[in-house]
Amino acid sequence: MVKPVVRRAVRGATVNGESRRFNLPEREADGDWLDAQQAIDGAPAALRTSVTVEQPRTIISRNSSPDVFFDRSINPYRGCEHGCIYCFARPTHAYHDLSPGLDFESKLFAKPQAAELLRAELRKPGYQVAPIALGTNTDPYQPIERDWRITRSIVALLAETRHPLTITTKSDRVTRDIDLLAGMAAEGLAGVAMSITSLDARIAATLEPRAPHPERRLRAVRALADAGVPVYVSIAPVIPGITDHELEQLVARAAAAGARSCFFIPVRLPHEVAPLFRAWLDAHFPDRAGKVMAIIRELRGGRDNDPDFFTRMQGKGPWAELMRTRFRIACRKHGLGDRGETLRCDLFRPPAGPQGELF
Repeated sequence: MVKPVVRRAVRGATVNGESRRFNLPEREADGDWLDAQQAIDGAPAALRTSVTVEQPRTIISRNSSPDVFFDRSINPYRGCEHGCIYCFARPTHAYHDLSPGLDFESKLFAKPQAAELLRAELRKPGYQVAPIALGTNTDPYQPIERDWRITRSIVALLAETRHPLTITTKSDRVTRDIDLLAGMAAEGLAGVAMSITSLDARIAATLEPRAPHPERRLRAVRALADAGVPVYVSIAPVIPGITDHELEQLVARAAAAGARSCFFIPVRLPHEVAPLFRAWLDAHFPDRAGKVMAIIRELRGGRDNDPDFFTRMQGKGPWAELMRTRFRIACRKHGLGDRGETLRCDLFRPPAGPQGELF
């Protein structure tokens, strides 16, 4: 089943790109040939967005990475219409024989049975409780959540079962679910990380063209904080030569909005993300593209990307150390604490089975 197509004007990737890791042939996406045909008024035709229903057998993804704070996550959607050029999840679209470029942000997949699958997993006798992370791969509150409401159904189930939850998002749409999150937070069951990469609307419009304006995200931080929801600001990624000069201001604005803490990650460019990012630099910042990539390689041990645990999140060398020093000073100045708080796992109540639901 494919939902009706929606027409949009702006995309993040400047090309569709290709992947050779899964024998994906280089080809033109719908948007390439649509954009090549000029509309009557001379403007490029918009690239269409499609959403296809995916029917997985399970919904919880597990990981054993030693440098992340969760061991399980849920991704209600594949692909992300926010179109963030730096998104490390872009290469996952190659598993579907689709491009990590324009396909990733325009050919989306939704999992409407997610809450039902989750209910079945939480009901299993051997289930061990630990926080479930939403938003670790693609954004659970991207634009299509407005109509699909899959994330809402997941949060509602976790609230019902008093299961701990963390959310990472770039969207102020998360405030729609404050009615659920506030109650969970009061019991130590929920926390939200709002990702804000730049306060410059012009930079944000090219970096993450369909994510909400940075000021809307800061207002969401304030709304969550006022509702008693522990909220943090993720300054990720920090891009040298593009956004790194904003580090102190981002920390200051996060603190003023009520964030409990901040964290940052230098830009990562795994697999097909690197050539897409280079093409984006050439299109939007040709005057400094070479400098930006040179600093990134210094951060990443001479490569475009460092996949090693721990250093992939922190970077290496003098540039990385300078960022860390500036960040620590800014957090101390504005009274921001450690990255997060421990969520409770002792309140969980397994969901009722079919027979229990009859009474």
